[in-house]
Amino acid sequence: MSDPTSRGADFESSLKDSDVTVAAFERRSRGPLDAAQHFLHGAPTMVPVIVLLLSVAVFGVVSNNFFSAFNLSLIMQQVAIVGILAAAQSLVILTAGIDLSVAAVMVMISVIMGRLSVEAGLPVPLAILSGFVVGTLTGLLNGILVTKVRLPPFITTLGTWNVFLALNYYFSNRETIRSQTLDAEAPLLKLFGERFNIGGAVLTWGVVLMVVIFVVLWFVLNRTAWGRHVYAIGDDKEAAELSGIRTDRTLISVYMVSGFICALAAWASIGRVGSVSPTSFFEANLESITAVVIGGISLFGGRGSIIGPMIGALIVGVFNSGLRLAGVDVLWQLFATGWLIILAVAIDQWIRKVSA
Repeated sequence: MSDPTSRGADFESSLKDSDVTVAAFERRSRGPLDAAQHFLHGAPTMVPVIVLLLSVAVFGVVSNNFFSAFNLSLIMQQVAIVGILAAAQSLVILTAGIDLSVAAVMVMISVIMGRLSVEAGLPVPLAILSGFVVGTLTGLLNGILVTKVRLPPFITTLGTWNVFLALNYYFSNRETIRSQTLDAEAPLLKLFGERFNIGGAVLTWGVVLMVVIFVVLWFVLNRTAWGRHVYAIGDDKEAAELSGIRTDRTLISVYMVSGFICALAAWASIGRVGSVSPTSFFEANLESITAVVIGGISLFGGRGSIIGPMIGALIVGVFNSGLRLAGVDVLWQLFATGWLIILAVAIDQWIRKVSA
Protein backbone atom coordinates (compact mmCIF):
# COMPACT_ATOMS: atom_id res chain seq x y z
CA MET A 1 0.00 0.00 0.00
CA SER A 2 1.57 3.31 -1.09
CA ASP A 3 2.31 6.13 1.35
CA PRO A 4 -0.26 8.98 1.11
CA THR A 5 2.52 11.49 1.80
CA SER A 6 4.52 10.35 -1.23
CA ARG A 7 1.42 10.49 -3.45
CA GLY A 8 0.83 14.11 -2.39
CA ALA A 9 4.43 14.99 -3.14
CA ASP A 10 4.20 13.44 -6.63
CA PHE A 11 0.98 15.40 -7.30
CA GLU A 12 2.52 18.69 -6.23
CA SER A 13 5.65 18.07 -8.32
CA SER A 14 3.52 17.41 -11.41
CA LEU A 15 1.73 20.74 -10.94
CA LYS A 16 4.99 22.60 -11.49
CA ASP A 17 5.01 21.68 -15.19
CA SER A 18 1.24 22.34 -15.75
CA ASP A 19 -0.15 25.22 -17.81
CA VAL A 20 -0.97 28.21 -15.60
CA THR A 21 -2.66 30.27 -18.32
CA VAL A 22 -6.03 31.69 -17.23
CA ALA A 23 -8.93 30.24 -19.18
CA ALA A 24 -10.54 32.67 -21.61
CA PHE A 25 -13.43 32.50 -24.03
CA GLU A 26 -12.80 33.23 -27.64
CA ARG A 27 -14.56 36.44 -28.68
CA ARG A 28 -16.21 36.25 -32.05
CA SER A 29 -15.88 39.41 -34.12
CA ARG A 30 -19.21 40.94 -35.08
CA GLY A 31 -20.10 42.02 -38.57
CA PRO A 32 -21.95 45.27 -39.28
CA LEU A 33 -25.36 43.55 -39.36
CA ASP A 34 -24.67 41.66 -36.13
CA ALA A 35 -23.45 44.83 -34.45
CA ALA A 36 -26.57 46.69 -35.55
CA GLN A 37 -28.74 43.88 -34.18
CA HIS A 38 -27.03 44.07 -30.77
CA PHE A 39 -27.25 47.87 -30.73
CA LEU A 40 -30.97 47.88 -31.51
CA HIS A 41 -31.54 45.17 -28.91
CA GLY A 42 -30.12 47.50 -26.29
CA ALA A 43 -31.85 50.60 -27.67
CA PRO A 44 -35.12 49.50 -29.36
CA THR A 45 -36.39 53.08 -29.53
CA MET A 46 -33.75 53.88 -32.13
CA VAL A 47 -35.71 51.94 -34.76
CA PRO A 48 -38.73 54.29 -34.78
CA VAL A 49 -36.43 57.30 -34.38
CA ILE A 50 -34.50 56.32 -37.52
CA VAL A 51 -37.73 55.63 -39.42
CA LEU A 52 -39.16 59.01 -38.35
CA LEU A 53 -36.03 60.92 -39.43
CA LEU A 54 -35.92 59.13 -42.79
CA SER A 55 -39.64 59.75 -43.34
CA VAL A 56 -39.30 63.45 -42.58
CA ALA A 57 -36.28 63.73 -44.90
CA VAL A 58 -37.97 61.90 -47.79
CA PHE A 59 -41.30 63.70 -47.60
CA GLY A 60 -39.54 67.01 -47.11
CA VAL A 61 -38.00 66.51 -50.55
CA VAL A 62 -40.95 65.04 -52.47
CA SER A 63 -43.82 67.01 -50.88
CA ASN A 64 -44.37 70.73 -51.20
CA ASN A 65 -44.83 72.73 -47.99
CA PHE A 66 -44.08 69.70 -45.81
CA PHE A 67 -41.74 71.68 -43.58
CA SER A 68 -44.13 74.59 -43.19
CA ALA A 69 -44.99 75.47 -39.60
CA PHE A 70 -48.67 74.98 -40.39
CA ASN A 71 -48.23 71.43 -41.70
CA LEU A 72 -45.92 70.27 -38.91
CA SER A 73 -48.24 71.67 -36.25
CA LEU A 74 -51.20 70.05 -38.01
CA ILE A 75 -49.46 66.67 -37.82
CA MET A 76 -49.01 67.12 -34.07
CA GLN A 77 -52.67 68.02 -33.61
CA GLN A 78 -53.86 65.06 -35.67
CA VAL A 79 -51.83 62.47 -33.75
CA ALA A 80 -52.53 63.82 -30.24
CA ILE A 81 -55.59 61.67 -29.48
CA VAL A 82 -54.16 58.50 -31.03
CA GLY A 83 -50.92 59.18 -29.15
CA ILE A 84 -52.71 59.38 -25.80
CA LEU A 85 -54.59 56.15 -26.53
CA ALA A 86 -51.27 54.57 -27.58
CA ALA A 87 -49.88 55.45 -24.14
CA ALA A 88 -52.78 53.58 -22.51
CA GLN A 89 -52.36 50.67 -24.91
CA SER A 90 -48.61 50.51 -24.30
CA LEU A 91 -48.97 49.80 -20.59
CA VAL A 92 -51.10 46.74 -21.32
CA ILE A 93 -48.91 45.48 -24.16
CA LEU A 94 -45.81 45.79 -21.97
CA THR A 95 -47.40 43.13 -19.74
CA ALA A 96 -47.81 40.85 -22.80
CA GLY A 97 -51.52 41.69 -23.05
CA ILE A 98 -53.62 43.82 -25.37
CA ASP A 99 -56.60 46.11 -24.86
CA LEU A 100 -59.09 46.26 -27.71
CA SER A 101 -61.50 48.45 -25.75
CA VAL A 102 -59.49 51.68 -25.35
CA ALA A 103 -61.27 53.61 -28.12
CA ALA A 104 -64.73 52.47 -27.00
CA VAL A 105 -63.91 53.50 -23.43
CA MET A 106 -62.72 56.91 -24.63
CA VAL A 107 -65.84 57.64 -26.69
CA MET A 108 -68.17 56.36 -23.96
CA ILE A 109 -66.53 58.60 -21.36
CA SER A 110 -66.70 61.62 -23.66
CA VAL A 111 -70.45 60.97 -24.00
CA ILE A 112 -70.81 60.64 -20.21
CA MET A 113 -68.93 63.91 -19.62
CA GLY A 114 -71.03 65.71 -22.21
CA ARG A 115 -74.40 64.33 -21.10
CA LEU A 116 -73.79 64.97 -17.40
CA SER A 117 -72.71 68.55 -18.13
CA VAL A 118 -75.36 69.53 -20.67
CA GLU A 119 -78.43 67.41 -19.93
CA ALA A 120 -78.08 66.44 -16.25
CA GLY A 121 -76.97 69.91 -15.24
CA LEU A 122 -73.99 68.60 -13.24
CA PRO A 123 -71.16 71.12 -12.77
CA VAL A 124 -68.57 70.55 -15.48
CA PRO A 125 -65.68 69.75 -13.09
CA LEU A 126 -67.83 67.05 -11.43
CA ALA A 127 -68.80 65.67 -14.85
CA ILE A 128 -65.13 65.45 -15.79
CA LEU A 129 -64.30 63.80 -12.47
CA SER A 130 -67.11 61.31 -13.06
CA GLY A 131 -65.52 60.48 -16.40
CA PHE A 132 -62.20 59.73 -14.69
CA VAL A 133 -63.95 57.48 -12.19
CA VAL A 134 -65.75 55.59 -14.96
CA GLY A 135 -62.52 55.21 -16.93
CA THR A 136 -60.71 53.78 -13.92
CA LEU A 137 -63.61 51.39 -13.24
CA THR A 138 -63.56 50.10 -16.82
CA GLY A 139 -59.89 49.30 -16.32
CA LEU A 140 -60.71 47.58 -13.04
CA LEU A 141 -63.29 45.41 -14.82
CA ASN A 142 -60.82 44.40 -17.53
CA GLY A 143 -58.13 43.71 -14.95
CA ILE A 144 -60.35 41.50 -12.79
CA LEU A 145 -61.52 39.50 -15.81
CA VAL A 146 -57.90 38.93 -16.87
CA THR A 147 -56.42 38.13 -13.46
CA LYS A 148 -59.22 36.57 -11.42
CA VAL A 149 -61.40 34.93 -14.07
CA ARG A 150 -58.23 34.04 -16.02
CA LEU A 151 -59.57 35.10 -19.40
CA PRO A 152 -57.07 35.95 -22.16
CA PRO A 153 -56.66 39.74 -22.54
CA PHE A 154 -57.63 39.57 -26.22
CA ILE A 155 -60.96 37.84 -25.52
CA THR A 156 -61.65 39.96 -22.42
CA THR A 157 -61.19 43.31 -24.10
CA LEU A 158 -62.90 42.17 -27.29
CA GLY A 159 -65.97 41.45 -25.18
CA THR A 160 -65.81 44.65 -23.13
CA TRP A 161 -65.26 46.63 -26.33
CA ASN A 162 -68.72 45.56 -27.47
CA VAL A 163 -70.17 46.22 -24.00
CA PHE A 164 -68.77 49.74 -23.83
CA LEU A 165 -69.77 50.46 -27.42
CA ALA A 166 -73.36 49.46 -26.64
CA LEU A 167 -73.36 51.61 -23.49
CA ASN A 168 -72.00 54.48 -25.55
CA TYR A 169 -75.00 54.29 -27.89
CA TYR A 170 -77.35 53.89 -24.94
CA PHE A 171 -76.08 56.94 -23.03
CA SER A 172 -75.91 59.12 -26.15
CA ASN A 173 -79.18 58.03 -27.77
CA ARG A 174 -77.02 58.14 -30.92
CA GLU A 175 -77.19 61.94 -30.77
CA THR A 176 -74.37 64.46 -31.02
CA ILE A 177 -73.93 67.39 -28.65
CA ARG A 178 -73.09 70.31 -30.92
CA SER A 179 -70.20 72.70 -30.52
CA GLN A 180 -72.49 75.67 -29.93
CA THR A 181 -74.14 73.88 -27.02
CA LEU A 182 -70.80 73.07 -25.43
CA ASP A 183 -69.63 76.67 -25.85
CA ALA A 184 -72.74 77.89 -24.05
CA GLU A 185 -73.02 75.32 -21.25
CA ALA A 186 -69.71 73.44 -20.85
CA PRO A 187 -66.78 75.32 -22.44
CA LEU A 188 -64.33 73.60 -20.07
CA LEU A 189 -64.87 70.34 -21.98
CA LYS A 190 -63.20 71.97 -25.02
CA LEU A 191 -60.12 73.05 -23.05
CA PHE A 192 -57.66 70.79 -24.86
CA GLY A 193 -58.84 72.04 -28.23
CA GLU A 194 -57.72 75.61 -27.52
CA ARG A 195 -54.81 76.77 -29.68
CA PHE A 196 -51.67 78.79 -28.99
CA ASN A 197 -48.76 79.92 -31.15
CA ILE A 198 -45.09 78.97 -30.80
CA GLY A 199 -42.75 80.38 -33.44
CA GLY A 200 -45.44 80.40 -36.10
CA ALA A 201 -46.62 76.89 -35.27
CA VAL A 202 -50.18 76.50 -33.98
CA LEU A 203 -50.52 73.85 -31.29
CA THR A 204 -53.33 72.77 -28.99
CA TRP A 205 -53.30 71.93 -25.32
CA GLY A 206 -54.14 68.39 -26.37
CA VAL A 207 -50.65 68.10 -27.87
CA VAL A 208 -49.16 69.33 -24.60
CA LEU A 209 -51.26 66.78 -22.70
CA MET A 210 -49.96 63.96 -24.92
CA VAL A 211 -46.33 64.93 -24.32
CA VAL A 212 -46.87 65.29 -20.55
CA ILE A 213 -48.49 61.85 -20.34
CA PHE A 214 -45.57 60.18 -22.10
CA VAL A 215 -43.00 62.01 -19.95
CA VAL A 216 -44.78 60.99 -16.74
CA LEU A 217 -45.11 57.38 -17.87
CA TRP A 218 -41.43 57.29 -18.86
CA PHE A 219 -40.47 58.39 -15.35
CA VAL A 220 -42.85 55.92 -13.68
CA LEU A 221 -41.77 52.96 -15.80
CA ASN A 222 -38.04 53.66 -15.50
CA ARG A 223 -37.69 55.12 -12.01
CA THR A 224 -40.21 53.28 -9.83
CA ALA A 225 -40.62 49.73 -8.54
CA TRP A 226 -44.07 49.56 -10.13
CA GLY A 227 -42.56 50.24 -13.54
CA ARG A 228 -39.94 47.53 -13.10
CA HIS A 229 -42.69 45.11 -12.07
CA VAL A 230 -44.63 45.91 -15.27
CA TYR A 231 -41.62 45.00 -17.41
CA ALA A 232 -40.90 41.89 -15.32
CA ILE A 233 -44.46 40.58 -15.75
CA GLY A 234 -44.31 41.13 -19.49
CA ASP A 235 -40.97 39.38 -19.76
CA ASP A 236 -41.89 36.31 -17.68
CA LYS A 237 -44.93 36.34 -15.42
CA GLU A 238 -44.07 33.08 -13.63
CA ALA A 239 -40.56 34.28 -12.85
CA ALA A 240 -41.99 37.57 -11.60
CA GLU A 241 -44.30 35.67 -9.21
CA LEU A 242 -41.40 33.57 -7.93
CA SER A 243 -39.41 36.74 -7.25
CA GLY A 244 -42.18 38.03 -4.98
CA ILE A 245 -44.04 40.39 -7.32
CA ARG A 246 -47.80 40.44 -6.79
CA THR A 247 -48.55 40.00 -10.46
CA ASP A 248 -52.35 40.08 -10.24
CA ARG A 249 -52.37 43.30 -8.25
CA THR A 250 -49.90 44.90 -10.65
CA LEU A 251 -51.88 43.80 -13.71
CA ILE A 252 -55.12 45.19 -12.29
CA SER A 253 -53.39 48.50 -11.57
CA VAL A 254 -52.04 48.58 -15.15
CA TYR A 255 -55.55 48.23 -16.60
CA MET A 256 -56.86 50.86 -14.17
CA VAL A 257 -54.16 53.35 -15.16
CA SER A 258 -54.92 52.57 -18.79
CA GLY A 259 -58.59 53.35 -18.18
CA PHE A 260 -57.68 56.62 -16.46
CA ILE A 261 -55.58 57.64 -19.47
CA CYS A 262 -58.52 56.79 -21.74
CA ALA A 263 -60.56 59.29 -19.69
CA LEU A 264 -57.89 61.93 -20.38
CA ALA A 265 -58.12 61.03 -24.07
CA ALA A 266 -61.91 61.44 -23.87
CA TRP A 267 -61.60 64.96 -22.49
CA ALA A 268 -59.00 65.85 -25.11
CA SER A 269 -61.08 64.31 -27.92
CA ILE A 270 -63.97 66.66 -27.17
CA GLY A 271 -61.65 69.62 -27.71
CA ARG A 272 -60.22 68.07 -30.85
CA VAL A 273 -63.61 67.39 -32.50
CA GLY A 274 -65.38 70.38 -30.96
CA SER A 275 -68.45 68.31 -30.13
CA VAL A 276 -69.49 65.10 -28.38
CA SER A 277 -70.23 62.42 -30.96
CA PRO A 278 -70.87 58.72 -30.23
CA THR A 279 -69.34 57.80 -33.60
CA SER A 280 -66.09 59.77 -33.40
CA PHE A 281 -62.65 58.13 -33.52
CA PHE A 282 -64.08 54.83 -34.72
CA GLU A 283 -60.68 53.62 -36.00
CA ALA A 284 -58.64 54.93 -33.05
CA ASN A 285 -58.42 51.46 -31.51
CA LEU A 286 -56.41 49.96 -34.36
CA GLU A 287 -54.50 53.21 -34.83
CA SER A 288 -53.31 53.09 -31.22
CA ILE A 289 -52.06 49.51 -31.66
CA THR A 290 -50.35 50.59 -34.88
CA ALA A 291 -48.52 53.40 -33.06
CA VAL A 292 -47.39 51.00 -30.33
CA VAL A 293 -46.10 48.37 -32.77
CA ILE A 294 -44.33 50.88 -35.03
CA GLY A 295 -42.95 52.55 -31.88
CA GLY A 296 -40.92 49.46 -31.04
CA ILE A 297 -42.81 47.99 -28.08
CA SER A 298 -42.86 44.23 -28.45
CA LEU A 299 -46.26 42.58 -28.76
CA PHE A 300 -44.77 39.75 -26.68
CA GLY A 301 -44.31 42.09 -23.72
CA GLY A 302 -41.43 43.09 -21.49
CA ARG A 303 -39.42 45.15 -23.97
CA GLY A 304 -39.58 48.63 -25.44
CA SER A 305 -39.59 52.27 -24.36
CA ILE A 306 -42.80 54.13 -23.59
CA ILE A 307 -41.54 57.03 -25.73
CA GLY A 308 -41.63 54.75 -28.78
CA PRO A 309 -45.43 54.83 -29.28
CA MET A 310 -45.41 58.63 -29.38
CA ILE A 311 -42.79 58.42 -32.12
CA GLY A 312 -44.85 55.69 -33.80
CA ALA A 313 -47.91 57.95 -33.84
CA LEU A 314 -45.79 60.71 -35.36
CA ILE A 315 -44.51 58.31 -38.04
CA VAL A 316 -48.07 57.47 -39.09
CA GLY A 317 -48.94 61.18 -39.06
CA VAL A 318 -45.89 62.05 -41.16
CA PHE A 319 -46.68 59.30 -43.68
CA ASN A 320 -50.31 60.36 -44.03
CA SER A 321 -49.41 64.05 -44.34
CA GLY A 322 -46.52 63.49 -46.75
CA LEU A 323 -48.48 61.17 -49.02
CA ARG A 324 -51.48 63.52 -48.99
CA LEU A 325 -49.32 66.52 -49.94
CA ALA A 326 -47.77 64.41 -52.69
CA GLY A 327 -51.24 63.76 -54.11
CA VAL A 328 -51.34 60.06 -53.21
CA ASP A 329 -54.79 58.51 -52.86
CA VAL A 330 -56.01 57.54 -49.37
CA LEU A 331 -56.05 53.92 -50.52
CA TRP A 332 -52.26 53.91 -50.87
CA GLN A 333 -51.85 55.70 -47.54
CA LEU A 334 -53.52 52.71 -45.88
CA PHE A 335 -51.35 50.42 -48.02
CA ALA A 336 -48.18 52.12 -46.77
CA THR A 337 -49.33 52.02 -43.15
CA GLY A 338 -50.02 48.29 -43.44
CA TRP A 339 -46.51 47.60 -44.66
CA LEU A 340 -45.12 49.78 -41.86
CA ILE A 341 -46.81 47.52 -39.32
CA ILE A 342 -45.49 44.35 -40.98
CA LEU A 343 -41.99 45.79 -41.18
CA ALA A 344 -42.06 46.89 -37.53
CA VAL A 345 -43.07 43.43 -36.29
CA ALA A 346 -40.47 41.77 -38.54
CA ILE A 347 -37.73 44.04 -37.14
CA ASP A 348 -38.88 43.27 -33.59
CA GLN A 349 -38.68 39.53 -34.26
CA TRP A 350 -35.20 39.95 -35.73
CA ILE A 351 -33.99 41.97 -32.74
CA ARG A 352 -35.37 39.43 -30.26
CA LYS A 353 -33.21 36.71 -31.87
CA VAL A 354 -30.00 38.48 -30.86
CA SER A 355 -27.47 36.14 -29.25
CA ALA A 356 -26.05 37.05 -25.90
